[in-house]
Amino acid sequence: MATLRISSIRPLQVPAACSFDKTQSQKFTNSLGYKHTLTSSFSLVERHKPSFKTFTTVSSSSITTETANNPSAVPQVETQTQDEKFDWYAHWYPLMPVCDLDKRVPHAKKVLGIDVVVWWDRNESAWKVFDDACPHRLAPLSEGRIDQWGRLQCVYHGWCFNGSGDCKFIPQAPADGPPVHTSKKACVGAYPSTVQNGIVWFWPSTDPQHKDILAEKKPPYIPEIDDPTFTCVMGNRDFPYGYEVLVENLMDPAHVPYAHYGIMPSQPPDVKADREGGRPIDLYVPKLDINGFTVEHQNSGQSKFVPPCLFYTSFFGPIDNNNGAASSGISYGFLQIPGDKVLSAQSRALVVFFCVPVSPGNSRLITTSPINYGVRMKIIPRWIHHIAFNLLLDSDINLLHLEERRIRDAGITQWQKACFVPTKSDAAVVGFRKWIYKYAGGQVDWRGKFTGALPPTPPNAQLMDRYRSHVVNCSSCNAAHKNMSVLKVVLEVVSFSVLGIVAASKQGALSSVVARSVLLATALLCFASSKCYGHSKGMRLPIDENYTAHPGARRTRVISPFTHPCPAPPGVSPAISPFNFRVRGAPGSQKAHLKHSTWQSSIHFFIKIFARIVGFAADRASSESGRPWQL
Repeated sequence: MATLRISSIRPLQVPAACSFDKTQSQKFTNSLGYKHTLTSSFSLVERHKPSFKTFTTVSSSSITTETANNPSAVPQVETQTQDEKFDWYAHWYPLMPVCDLDKRVPHAKKVLGIDVVVWWDRNESAWKVFDDACPHRLAPLSEGRIDQWGRLQCVYHGWCFNGSGDCKFIPQAPADGPPVHTSKKACVGAYPSTVQNGIVWFWPSTDPQHKDILAEKKPPYIPEIDDPTFTCVMGNRDFPYGYEVLVENLMDPAHVPYAHYGIMPSQPPDVKADREGGRPIDLYVPKLDINGFTVEHQNSGQSKFVPPCLFYTSFFGPIDNNNGAASSGISYGFLQIPGDKVLSAQSRALVVFFCVPVSPGNSRLITTSPINYGVRMKIIPRWIHHIAFNLLLDSDINLLHLEERRIRDAGITQWQKACFVPTKSDAAVVGFRKWIYKYAGGQVDWRGKFTGALPPTPPNAQLMDRYRSHVVNCSSCNAAHKNMSVLKVVLEVVSFSVLGIVAASKQGALSSVVARSVLLATALLCFASSKCYGHSKGMRLPIDENYTAHPGARRTRVISPFTHPCPAPPGVSPAISPFNFRVRGAPGSQKAHLKHSTWQSSIHFFIKIFARIVGFAADRASSESGRPWQL
């Protein structure tokens, strides 16, 4: 297919009184790298053909074009053949990482608006995916259990199903009566499923003709995820915005220095034009077809979109770097590389995104970052990685949620008119929109399950709720959350026990002022630490819904690494904890940026409190005795 490339346009200011003749206009357009006049954002797509077309109007079924060589010609319509149409229901979809699925219970998931239940069939030693509806009275099977025979049991009336979806037991049916459980109407819909790259995948059709679809077509495979020389940390997160916005955001490296300022670093530019360090990014799409496209960064890495779900990036060199080509040292999109900074010619770093359409206005992300160097990624617990991972994702949730609604208000077929994308850094985003309009109908095919309207915007606390969007779905963070809840209780018990010991002890047993002060300081530290780890379910915290960022700086606190950010009420300084981060905005600006405080600063805070208490007690003991204090 023809080469697709996005060219950059410098902003120009032309006086109103100034006019161009035909020769000047031709020189002007040629100086921008075009042979014809630009008519829309999609006209930034160069087609190296003798006669190329610029997009002017896009509908869900066809793409209207205008021939630049003949401006007076009637707009033509590019019809799509059946082979060119992307079928959303003829591909594998990821459900969840295996490491986050509990084999003891069924799990409810939604993909393409289809409610499914994922459960472990120990009789076949395989993950199964069923319709999340019992054929009896349509009760959700995900609320059921796995019985002692390894069958999926409905919690409503106890109907039991095997790994093929066949009903094996109806408690209400008499044993000597007709075998009603053998009826086809008693069976539950079973989807083809498999495990690949540590993720459970399913084929969104229960039609028996797709029973052996795995032999014909497999999910997209990333060999680095299964390579033992690579370290991978898997994560997942649900978002209150749709699939299209999620994919666009992940394809856009230019937003990182701004939307994630102070959280995800970028390589410093040679010339810093502003505080954040934004710069031109030379991205281009050499080829685009129904099977996706590749994004190139000049003298750097490469990205690839494999529809409908996979988008992954190699930070250095091409994705299929089998020849071990040396890296230029420039990372893809100038993003800061994960792990250690000392690299060799064989060092490779990827970031892999599986973007799942859930329902209109909702999506799910499964991600991992395979790297083959450094030890830091190997020794740090997974839930610690997820603190930074979720902090990064939290920083633009509200922004993308509102952006999606404005795009929908403008019309899903009017994106190229509503959005102005003139620079090369937007090449991947424009490529994705071109793909979805040309091959996929302009949006996800929900097959009539939804009206197309987005759900209402939830309260800010629900929009930013990290506990329900991640923790309950992550085995590592869920376990850490439970352990911290226990730790909270232990710290409170220790603090009150120490206070009780100090109060109950006789004057002779604890005559030293310093000893008593040390015990009191210990009790204070235990109690303060318990509050840092307490209230881990952030929905319990009081939140001022009317609080917005003022032109100056403000703070936002996170009581726990597993909760949503909770704005501190005006005039109230938030408590300091290892999981705090601040929201800072430039004076006179409403734009806020997150900056994560380190564990070290929090530890220093508690050490200072402890040192001041002990120092005060020592001074008092010295003044009373007239000699230096001793423990």
